Amino acid sequence: MERAVLPHLDTDVRRIRVLVVDDNSGFRESLLSLLDAGNFTVIGEAESGSRALDLVAELQPDVVLMDVRMPEMDGIEATRLLKERYPSLGVVALSGHEDQAIVREMLVAGASGYVLKDSDGDDILHAVMKAAEGGAVLSAEVTPRVIGDLTEALDRERRRGHELEAAQEALVERAARRHDLVARLSHELRTPVTVILGVAQTLAKGHLTEEQGKDLLERLVARSQDLSRLVARFEVTIDAALTERVDIAEVARTVAEDKPRMSVEAEGWIPQAHVNKAVARRVVEELVDNAIRFSPDDSPVEVRISLGEGVIEVRVSDRGGGISDHESERIFGPLEQLEELNIRVHQGTGMGLALSRTAARAMDGDVVLEKSGPEGSTFLWTIALEVD
Repeated sequence: MERAVLPHLDTDVRRIRVLVVDDNSGFRESLLSLLDAGNFTVIGEAESGSRALDLVAELQPDVVLMDVRMPEMDGIEATRLLKERYPSLGVVALSGHEDQAIVREMLVAGASGYVLKDSDGDDILHAVMKAAEGGAVLSAEVTPRVIGDLTEALDRERRRGHELEAAQEALVERAARRHDLVARLSHELRTPVTVILGVAQTLAKGHLTEEQGKDLLERLVARSQDLSRLVARFEVTIDAALTERVDIAEVARTVAEDKPRMSVEAEGWIPQAHVNKAVARRVVEELVDNAIRFSPDDSPVEVRISLGEGVIEVRVSDRGGGISDHESERIFGPLEQLEELNIRVHQGTGMGLALSRTAARAMDGDVVLEKSGPEGSTFLWTIALEVD
C-alpha cells in the first residue's frame, strides 16, 4: 500500500468519520496513518465484525473500512447486519483476495466498494470518499470480472422476467378457464338436478298408479344417468384444460441432461402429479441453478424425489456455505434494483427462488428452505397429490 498524495480537504468542511475494522493490528496502524494524511477522521478501530457492530452503534461513523476475513464474525456477515440496521452507512471492503465469489458475496451483503489491500493509498482514500457520498468504487483488478458477472446476471434475470410474465399469463388463463368451467358446470347441472328433485318429491307424496310410478322411476334413473355422464365429462375437461399427469422424476432427469453436477434419485414408487409440466420444469431448474451458483464448482447438486404424506417431496441439496436463520425467508424476495455497483440484494436471492416459490404455490404446492448449515442447504418443493 503506497502512501497517498491526495490534497488535504478544506478545514472548514466537515471531515469524514471513519471506523477501521481489521484483525491485523499492524495493517490497522498503516490505515490510520493513511486516513490521517488524507484528512479523514478515524473515530475508532475494531479487530472483528462483532466489535464493529458495537462501535458503529456507539460512534456513528460515515464510512466503515471493513476487512473481509476475520475471526468471530467475518466482514461479509458484519456488512450484511450493518446495512440492515444502517442503510445509509457506507462500507468499503478492504481485502487481499481477488476471488470472484468473495467479491460477489461482499457486494451482495451491501458493500459500497471493494478495494484490494495492495492498492495505492489514493485508491483507498478515493473509495472511502465515494462511499461517504453514496457512490461506489471497485479496484481495477476486480472491476472487469464484476461487470461481466453483472451483465450476465442482468441478461439472465431479463430472460427470467419474460418467462415469469409468460407463466403469469398462463396462470391467469388457467384461473379464467376454471371460473368458466365452474359457471358452465353450475348451469348445466341445474336442469337435471331440478328434474330429479321434482320426480323424487312426486314419488314421496304417493297416490300414484303403478304405471305412473314406473314412468317416474324410469325418468329418475334416466336423469341420474345424464347427471353422472355430465359430471364425468366435466372432470375430463378440467383435467385436460388445466393440468396433465406428469412424472416429476422424469422432468428432473430431463433438466439434469445438460447439468453434469446434477444427480437425480427417486425413492421407490412415485405417483404422477397433476401439474403444468412446463412450470414444473421451471421450478426444478430454478432450484438447481440456485444450488449450482452458491456451491463450490466441483461439488454435486443432488435432487431426491420421495413420497410424503399426501404430497410428492422434491429435495434439492447443495454443498454451499449455508444460509443463516434470519435469511431463510428473505432469500425468497425478488431482486432489488441495482444502483451503480452498489448491489443491495439478499444472499442467494435474485429472481430464481422467488419464481420457484410463486410457481409452486400457484400449483397448490410450496418451496421452503428445509435445512441449512456449513455443509450445505436443502430446499424442499412439495406437490400436493389429488385425493381420489
